[in-house]
Amino acid sequence: MTQKEITRLRVINQTIDKIITIKEAAELLDLSERQVIRLKKGVSKEGPSFIIHKNRGRKPKHAICDKLKEQIIELKKTKYQEANFNHFKELLEEHEDIDVSYSTVHRVLTQAGIKSPMKHRKRRAHHRRERKPQEGMLVQIDASPHEWILGSDSFDLHGAIDDATGKVLALHFTPNECMEGYFEIMRQIVNNYGIPTSIYCDRHSIFVSPNDGKLSIDEQLEGKTVKLTQFGRAIDELGITMIKAYSPQAKGRIEKLWGTLQSRLVVELKINGIDTIEAANAFLPAFIEKYNAKFAVEPEVPTTAYRELDSSIDLNTILCKKDERSIINGSAISYGGTYYQLTDNGKKASLHPSTKVTVLDSSKIGIKVVYQDKVYDTEPLKERPKKKEITKPKKRKETYIPPKDHPWRQTDKGPTYTYLYEESDRELLERLYNSTQASI
Repeated sequence: MTQKEITRLRVINQTIDKIITIKEAAELLDLSERQVIRLKKGVSKEGPSFIIHKNRGRKPKHAICDKLKEQIIELKKTKYQEANFNHFKELLEEHEDIDVSYSTVHRVLTQAGIKSPMKHRKRRAHHRRERKPQEGMLVQIDASPHEWILGSDSFDLHGAIDDATGKVLALHFTPNECMEGYFEIMRQIVNNYGIPTSIYCDRHSIFVSPNDGKLSIDEQLEGKTVKLTQFGRAIDELGITMIKAYSPQAKGRIEKLWGTLQSRLVVELKINGIDTIEAANAFLPAFIEKYNAKFAVEPEVPTTAYRELDSSIDLNTILCKKDERSIINGSAISYGGTYYQLTDNGKKASLHPSTKVTVLDSSKIGIKVVYQDKVYDTEPLKERPKKKEITKPKKRKETYIPPKDHPWRQTDKGPTYTYLYEESDRELLERLYNSTQASI
């Protein structure tokens, strides 16, 4: 008999001996008067054993057997060691066909000295921002580094969550946080749901230029602007508003998501024997569907705020890196230390040198070139195309033959004189004298 039961028996005996009243006994034992009357009648009829609870020493009807307890403890210590108690209860039902309540799991494991890896800290009182009323009105995006595959190096999981429903919209693993990872997240969102109204992100250099906010008033008045990042440019082309947060607490929904995934997703990857990033990415769609079925909530407004992408737009030509280049000889470009030949339907394209074009670069489409809304394929070249040498035919020098009426061909040149140096001086003087007289 416990100390509480001994005290209760002593007070009931005092009521039987009429030392105290029923009302006084009820106050002493913190029971109702009806309960005191019942106990007094039972003790008078059956003796002190009536005070002892009738189920003492009996095994409860709904209690689990010792073998099942040992099985639960063994599974927690080996196969599901990293799972928290709530997730462990779900895994028992899903994979081991053991259907027990959370309280049973908690009691069995606690009695065995096992603590949940998910620590519950005392919550601080803070203002909670209300959810957006429509799905697709605000999407929070971020990346989280973690040891997602046990025993491997840490790598990053990019993700997006809808603010209105808490639905995970996209997940993608990469070795580190990068622009390609966020492009893949946006590609999944647009393809599966549509174009959201706005996205909420941090101030990582992928989203915000390092020069953002550094322009002086004079520079702003002159019309100078900060160039968008590649991701910012893509978001702008899709017509999405980008909102930048100044603290992790501002985008609390996705920060809370990382805590949940770092507990649950790690265990799920281990159970399914996944040990590479490629296999993990292939597993994520099924995990997202399972997660949303359990944790997503209904939005306040049932209509969606997503927009459909125009069928004439190729999403891959937006979610990529874009740079300006000039055409060089042979309709080629220089990009990333390599020369590329532009092709159109398998044939060499024809673009004039110095023509300005836009280069598209991504893991999905490779290297492509856009000029006047037309997309050209490219082929890598081993060396820079050489400029074609144009050989002009040599002109044959023609011999000039003067016409008949040319002055050179005139034969009338006036009187001709013949000088005979054998003549004497007298004869020469006579000739000169005669010619003088003739002219007079």
